[in-house]
Amino acid sequence: MAPIDSDDNRTAGEGEEPRAGRRKAARYVVPVAVMGVAAATIGLVPALADSGDPDLPKVTAEQLIEKIAKSDVQQLSGTVRINTDLGLPDLGGLESGLMSGMSGGPGSGGDGEGSAADPSAKLTALVSGSHTLRVAADGPDRQKLSLMENAAEYSLIHNGKDVWGYDSQSNEVYHSTAPDGAERPEKDVPATPKDFAEEALKSVDDTTSVTVGGTAQVAGRDAYRLVVEPKQDGSTVGAITVAVDAETGTPLKFTLTPASGGAAVVDVGFTKVSFAKPDASTFDFTPPAGAKVTEADESGAAAKAPEHGREAEGDLAKEMDGLEVIGEGWNSIATFDTGARGGLPTGAEGGDLGDLGGLGGFLGSFGDQVKGDFGSGTVFKTRLVNALITDDGKVYAGAVTKDALVKAADAAK
Repeated sequence: MAPIDSDDNRTAGEGEEPRAGRRKAARYVVPVAVMGVAAATIGLVPALADSGDPDLPKVTAEQLIEKIAKSDVQQLSGTVRINTDLGLPDLGGLESGLMSGMSGGPGSGGDGEGSAADPSAKLTALVSGSHTLRVAADGPDRQKLSLMENAAEYSLIHNGKDVWGYDSQSNEVYHSTAPDGAERPEKDVPATPKDFAEEALKSVDDTTSVTVGGTAQVAGRDAYRLVVEPKQDGSTVGAITVAVDAETGTPLKFTLTPASGGAAVVDVGFTKVSFAKPDASTFDFTPPAGAKVTEADESGAAAKAPEHGREAEGDLAKEMDGLEVIGEGWNSIATFDTGARGGLPTGAEGGDLGDLGGLGGFLGSFGDQVKGDFGSGTVFKTRLVNALITDDGKVYAGAVTKDALVKAADAAK
């Protein structure tokens, strides 16, 4: 079936000033460069390729965005497949450890403090590798997410006022109380197509093209494809595609493909989904016999300990106080001054990385040395987000090309 659009609504934010209705719909789409998806760039394995080409009534991009915005599905269950393809070098598991340490969760220190079942540490696993999730929801007071691992399972359950995390591998339980008005257990990274779409579908400007790109079947459901693309040159983002359930308006699949081509960088979707009411027992949880149970207030004491990692995290927060965003739309670049001079720390004695040895030099080997009017520096690249660290301690980062980062640094000089 050919891509669906209309002559006067082929893109959002193009041409004359949008009507009031268009403005309302337009606020649900935002360029990836400014929405923070880079914090959890997730790709889907080829097994989740769309199938079928259902014959559905024609809709405009505006109508489809409105359909997503008005979707109010309260009950569902299903299986979601997740895989990451940022194009990072294989560090033999080191990258997962770094992510866990940077999460700041009380269970992430690896020193016996906190709980292995704390979601603030456990769910950082979703930012890398391949994963299968089982999800279920029954209104604002009951949700469950289970991360299926090789021979173990991690579950996060929200049932009324209680939030439980359970790690079967360690037989540890984490328990906290949901704040009033909480709709689901808080987690650090998005895990379903709706999570990603809610971040992506917020606002649009004249740097973005929005169209309906035909139809598909996802998890056995008829769906429309909403296609969001940058009009600007210099972005690493090729396109975002959201597969929208034709009946309910629920996002079934979210795909971000890079401008460089190849496999998707962000592509998360259902392999199975049902909108029937889950059985009430799905959300029941009782700590297994012999399990170590950690209460949230107990792990809070560990969080206050003056760990080296937390001191570093605090220093980074201070550095980020001067964060600025330059450029617009898909070409937005975040920049701040670390105050460090001499470029990337080497980890030499007395250096910024202290007892980490030659890690700085090791990381530097993955970067490209660049020069410009700003001076010189190192660009670290992934398939989506790139970062330039200058020799005078400034950082420029965004979903933009290396040349765009150098140009921004030159302009700021």
